Amino acid sequence: MPRKAKWRSTASHERMLAIGSPVLLLVVWELLVRAKFLDARFVPAPSTIFETAWQMILSGELWEHVRASLLRLAGGFVVGVVPGIAIGLVMGLNRYVRAALDPLVAATFPIPKIAILPLLMLAFGIGEASKIAVIAIAVVYLALINTMLGVVTLDRVYFEVARNYGAPWRKLFTRVIIPGALPHIFAGLRLSLGVSLIVIVSAEFVAAKSGIGYLIWTSWESLVIEKMFVGIIVITLLGVVFNAILKEVERLCIPWRNE
Repeated sequence: MPRKAKWRSTASHERMLAIGSPVLLLVVWELLVRAKFLDARFVPAPSTIFETAWQMILSGELWEHVRASLLRLAGGFVVGVVPGIAIGLVMGLNRYVRAALDPLVAATFPIPKIAILPLLMLAFGIGEASKIAVIAIAVVYLALINTMLGVVTLDRVYFEVARNYGAPWRKLFTRVIIPGALPHIFAGLRLSLGVSLIVIVSAEFVAAKSGIGYLIWTSWESLVIEKMFVGIIVITLLGVVFNAILKEVERLCIPWRNE
């Protein structure tokens, strides 16, 4: 079998497994509830959850919560990732900047970001700004650290070759440093995406009147378990969709990895 055809066949099998495993899980879940191995009062069947989700879609309730969370996610992700990548590049390229900032990053990175939400609410108010800020703070570290590692771990031979050919700094940056660091940068983006979903749901538990986290929390308080599961499934689907989009962007930006 030709190499390209074999690669396509493998990719096709991987897609089938990626689609089939969640479907199998839903089927097993449905059967366990119908066989009363799971209590439908606390773990509703997928069919019941999807029916509730459809009713929420028709009423517009679900879209309002999803829209609120997406706006906060987009704002926080961009505000955190862009400076994180920029600072990571500078730290990776300049050892003095790295020596000055690395202790600060190491000291503040372990702080649970949701723990500083009350401080952010004091600084930015109880509106959208505080929730965007907490997401940005959560993702900036992951983008920064991974970008810095991507630059620092570049093989020095690439720099030597570029210098031997007299490459100017601009070309060295765009042809060697950025392409070499891209795998680490995208790893940081994928981690940042997952963390941002966790943080926004946690923030909406306590500091929002809309959003998926608010939907999950209020549904639990009122024991409307079906809506709670709708919120959990929606945030899961958002993570899957965003991750798939990011993987496609990564494939386009780093085509040589597919070889």
